[in-house]
Amino acid sequence: MQDAGNQTVIKISELNKWYGSYHALRNINLKVKRREKIVICGPSGSGKSTLVRCINALEAHHSGTIDVVGTRLTSNMKNVGKIRAEVGMCFQQFNLFPHLTVLENCTLAPRWTRKETTQEANKNAMHFLEKVKIPEQAGKYPGQLSGGQQQRVAIARALCMKPQIMLFDEPTSALDPEMIKEVLDTMSELAEDGMTMLCVTHEMGFARKVADRVIFMADGAIVEENDPDTFFSAPQNTRTQKFLSQIVGH
Repeated sequence: MQDAGNQTVIKISELNKWYGSYHALRNINLKVKRREKIVICGPSGSGKSTLVRCINALEAHHSGTIDVVGTRLTSNMKNVGKIRAEVGMCFQQFNLFPHLTVLENCTLAPRWTRKETTQEANKNAMHFLEKVKIPEQAGKYPGQLSGGQQQRVAIARALCMKPQIMLFDEPTSALDPEMIKEVLDTMSELAEDGMTMLCVTHEMGFARKVADRVIFMADGAIVEENDPDTFFSAPQNTRTQKFLSQIVGH
């Protein structure tokens, strides 16, 4: 029996993806353990977002394998559904339904896919809205909220499905600077609670504070990975060194 705290929940082997003749992901190999926090960084066009989108089949991969919580990702929609039930995702754009209140946005999927009663779904939604510190916004519509508040609603909505893993694809890049901290604080609290997380972000302060591992991608490949201290203080690859000098004045 594998120790639950040490269990591999995502295993990616020899993953490749093309857009026409463009080789977007090149022989990616990655294992993620339960409760591990991984930050993925790299220049624009390096394949970071494509990688996390492949994990829950928002993008199809062309060769190699992806296993999530023991399920092999194939074109079989039953498997895709099983994986998506365990993987929450937050995007750059908040993707909230503008005609639904915050509470309705959070309860829609649990009621439809997990068959929760309205009472159950509302109770869970309020629990997670309190967790992201905006329970008082439950009756408002997304358009009445700031960008930071909308992103926190998007995180609460994902948590309402009680996923084992959370994927974040540059969740702060569309936000004004003063709103970035409130979203990163929410993500940091999730990390402290033991959520398994993969975060595509340029927020290097967050990476230093929260990540167990930092992965650097370039040209569709994983070029370097290490614990944050080593990654920032002694980057091995010249591409990593150049990236860090540009982004954090390394």
